Amino acid sequence: MENRKLKNSELDRKSQEEFKAAKKTPIIVILDNVRSLNNIGSVFRTADAFLIEKIYLCGITATPPHKDIQKTALGATETVDWEYRENVLEVVEKLQKTQVKVYAVEQAENAIMLNDFSSQKGQKYAFVFGNEVKGVQQKVVSVSDGVLEIPQLGSKHSLNISVSAGVVLWDVFSKMQKAL
Repeated sequence: MENRKLKNSELDRKSQEEFKAAKKTPIIVILDNVRSLNNIGSVFRTADAFLIEKIYLCGITATPPHKDIQKTALGATETVDWEYRENVLEVVEKLQKTQVKVYAVEQAENAIMLNDFSSQKGQKYAFVFGNEVKGVQQKVVSVSDGVLEIPQLGSKHSLNISVSAGVVLWDVFSKMQKAL
């Protein structure tokens, strides 16, 4: 059996209007002081792929429109809902008041390994991804409902933030899909 690459016209891509109207995955992404514009754009693109509800850009995290964000986002800044908030703690507390479970994605004591995490049906989640060097701020880790850690077996124990977002969002998205 031969495998043929699909043409772009065969991919059943949603228009911007169809994306906006589509039922979203009950996941929110919070970027905590992410420096790299390419990383920000990559997270937008991943969020578009999994119909993520919203992205909060906090602290020094840059906002669209910016050519270096657009270079990796490929238009996802036009589909995925986003908002800039200077204070990440205010975002976390606001979401928690609306019953959103907030998890910092970080290496920390008592962290839940991602492969052991189970989503609860009907629960909305927010995942905080941090600065490329310093990670998620300790004050954010401390107020989060939990910490998720991506198991890593090599010598670096460090993933690029856009890779971490892709791994976590795919894993939780796929677990939510199985629960439907």
